[in-house]
Amino acid sequence: MRKYFYPILLVLFLGFVAVIFLTQKPDPVPTLKERHGDLAAGGEWLNTKAAINGLLARLRAKPNDNQARVLLAEAYMQEARVTGDHPYYDTAAMQLLDQALRQEPENFEALCCKASLCLTQHHFSEGLAVAEKAVAVNSRNAFVYGLLCDANVELGRYPEAVRMADKMNQVRPDLRSYTRVSYLREIHGDLPGAIEAMQMAVQAGYAGLEQTEWARVMLGHLYETSGNLGQAEQQYQLALTARPHYAYALAGLGRVAQARQNYAAAIKYLQEARLTVKDYAFADELADLYQQNQQPAEARQMAREAITMLAAAANEADENEAMGHYADRELAYAYLKTGELDKALEHAQIEYERRPDNIDACETMAWVYYKRGEYATAEKFMKTARRTNSQNPMLLCRAGLIATKNGRPAEGQALIKQALAINPYLSLDLAEEGRKLLAVR
Repeated sequence: MRKYFYPILLVLFLGFVAVIFLTQKPDPVPTLKERHGDLAAGGEWLNTKAAINGLLARLRAKPNDNQARVLLAEAYMQEARVTGDHPYYDTAAMQLLDQALRQEPENFEALCCKASLCLTQHHFSEGLAVAEKAVAVNSRNAFVYGLLCDANVELGRYPEAVRMADKMNQVRPDLRSYTRVSYLREIHGDLPGAIEAMQMAVQAGYAGLEQTEWARVMLGHLYETSGNLGQAEQQYQLALTARPHYAYALAGLGRVAQARQNYAAAIKYLQEARLTVKDYAFADELADLYQQNQQPAEARQMAREAITMLAAAANEADENEAMGHYADRELAYAYLKTGELDKALEHAQIEYERRPDNIDACETMAWVYYKRGEYATAEKFMKTARRTNSQNPMLLCRAGLIATKNGRPAEGQALIKQALAINPYLSLDLAEEGRKLLAVR
């Protein structure tokens, strides 16, 4: 009998393996959600659906088709940008990318997509680590240097960010590389240079594509920052001509109307943007507009809505380290608007602990401490926030107010005047505080 024992065991083992293989279900593939309203109009949605349905069909036919899986993840990441439904599509994309990377740990496209997704979710350290894996696989690709640039910016490693942006432009100067140059110039105090680079980014893109119109909106925002409302308005109108109902261009027109104190028109633009895309920023901006338009009940409602959206994202991130949007900086500012100073400080500190060298995180800490009346502590954080010589007028005005409260009125007045000279339409509550201080000195 012994001579039959091992063949029988082999047959049983092979049968067991076959049962596992036949009964094992492939990884589930997330499906596309329908768009609604203005986002469902036009040929782009039809093309998007056709492309995504084609990729889904490929994966049903070949569950191990990693190329289709990564392309689908990219498509879902873009759909998140268009619709604002980041919780669904970012999760779907991460699921697809992790499936691909389990099979092919050095899949360059999957690594780049995952790094980009981590950065979108504000998981900056994780994004940097994944991008470093990607560049080790392929050091001749421009996009990976853009990811390294973004990650280093967000972590406050500005010299390294500049180096990565230079490498990106050496490999492939295009819309994506010019936008990085623009942002780095902006945070280093060169607003004219930032505008020039963003103009190059817009010219390098195809009119109507979301990426191109996003760059055009960023160009408009740079004009806003420098107080040129006419040019800002023109860019937002051009974006809407090329891409009708584009929410971020509508929001830009709302800010222009707000700066001109046409609050009714501004509210209308922001309401339309909010109906089109899910983005807490629209509720946050509406809270300011309702307050300025003497509608306190509506202002409180929008402020709470913004906090609810941000808190949901933050809770998801706390529960799942791999996914979920870190939103603590945004929550800090939102709680300042509702007067909840302890909560504002709590979230500002969480953000600061993640990236203590980032100038935006330090500015947030400075402003929260200023609002709490802790001016000496605010001064410490503002010093770090200004270390790149940024000429952002909001930063300069805040720095001026903090300097004044710390017994340096001449320096404070000079900074506030500088801020208002760059942008006379500076955020109205901040500008008003600065002008009152100038009037009494």
